[in-house]
Amino acid sequence: MINAEQMRAARALLDWTRDELAEKSGVSAPTIKLMETRGTERSVIATVNAVQMALEEAGVAFIPENGGGAGVRRRDRRS
Repeated sequence: MINAEQMRAARALLDWTRDELAEKSGVSAPTIKLMETRGTERSVIATVNAVQMALEEAGVAFIPENGGGAGVRRRDRRS
């Protein structure tokens, strides 16, 4: 499951506002704000998954915790 920092970083990579992410994910902008400020741990898993899927479909790849910290990057557009 992605965390709040990854959500904010992914939006920044895409240059999306919370409203744009809300539109693409079907999750309300106030809920996205709560997830980004309070964390995703208390969020409904289906809600986090909807946000993650929208960001991945837009070209973001999430990097899991691997000893160096979780992260986010743009996918190679060729793949």
